[in-house]
Amino acid sequence: MDIRGKFTEHPNSVDETYFEHMKVASHFSKELFGAAICCAIHAVFPWRHCTTGSAKVKELHAEMTAGARADVAA
Repeated sequence: MDIRGKFTEHPNSVDETYFEHMKVASHFSKELFGAAICCAIHAVFPWRHCTTGSAKVKELHAEMTAGARADVAA
């Protein structure tokens, strides 16, 4: 596989261009980063963000599996 194929094979497999995939993946990364911060706060202060991390994971899973990726890429 040439170098270009390495950048396009996976995005094509989910019916996205390279830049659409970059936008969607960046969105998920940003959301997960925020959830990770809340989980870290919860680790120190157990009464804070009791369900924030798990709620975000459930939300992102629903977004990814319901075909809402196109909404993120738009």
